[in-house]
Amino acid sequence: MQVNKQIKMHQSDISYAPLAPSHFAGVIELGNAVHGDNYLTDELINDYYNRSFHNHVNASWVALHNNIVVGFRLTFAHSQWQADKWCSTDLWPVDAKYVCYFKCNTVSPSMQGLGIGSTLLKKSIEKATEQGALAGLAHIWLASPGNSAFKYFTKNGGELIKKHPNKWRYASVHEGYDCPVCEGYCECEGAEMMLRFNG
Repeated sequence: MQVNKQIKMHQSDISYAPLAPSHFAGVIELGNAVHGDNYLTDELINDYYNRSFHNHVNASWVALHNNIVVGFRLTFAHSQWQADKWCSTDLWPVDAKYVCYFKCNTVSPSMQGLGIGSTLLKKSIEKATEQGALAGLAHIWLASPGNSAFKYFTKNGGELIKKHPNKWRYASVHEGYDCPVCEGYCECEGAEMMLRFNG
């Protein structure tokens, strides 16, 4: 039945909106279902929401079907995050102060193939550019099924900067993150990737 439902679905059935507190519960539920328990919490989504803004412009978006969250992109404004040990700023082609951070992109498995992820990315880029960013950085999960996350980000213009082993191990050890593919603590590799907005 799920297959039939997906075939009947069309892009026009999906609406998009800037992330708002009314979407938090749906974002947490979808994020944890796809990425593992405790990937998102009430505390985290509030923090991520606040980081989405620069000059009252919001760079995070959700995709909705019948008012249910079926996709989201969480994007930190260039002024709302700091590069850490997983960031190779000396290798970046853009000054770090003009780089936003693509925290997470998630689409419900039953809604994939409708262009939702790409549409969310385009909308976040539009707003991040309006905020003053020249590029966006992401740490791509290389253990996604079929390495789809890496392929998707590359298709949309992302450039590989560096690969980082055990990118999410700290979260699995200290923050209760339960990786959906690793037994015990997470050992997944993350790809540090950058997408320049003007080619």
